[in-house]
Amino acid sequence: CCPTGRRVQSSRLGPSPPRLLTEEEYRLQGEVETLKALEELRSFCRSPDFSAWTAVSRIQSPKRFAEFVGGASHVTPNEVSVHEREFGLDSLFIDEQLFEEDEDDEEEEMGNSDSFAG
Repeated sequence: CCPTGRRVQSSRLGPSPPRLLTEEEYRLQGEVETLKALEELRSFCRSPDFSAWTAVSRIQSPKRFAEFVGGASHVTPNEVSVHEREFGLDSLFIDEQLFEEDEDDEEEEMGNSDSFAG
């Protein structure tokens, strides 16, 4: 009946679960956080605390790393293309077709095994 009672009751129930992100919010948050982390990495690599010689001696492509620190993209156009093929909308369509074929094969096998039982 009073506001204090409501606060006590809601605190006994515990915190409400967080709101889930939509796919678009999730994608956007991923992009924003990735860009932020990449910029933090670039900044650290430019700092006096960073041992450039140690890093360069341990990586496969020092030129590419230097370009990244200078502001270039962290992925090549070819890597983007491969990723899109493997994980983009095209791959979802292919996955759906594969799963449909698997289900059809299983149904055929089940149908054939039933005919042998009789």
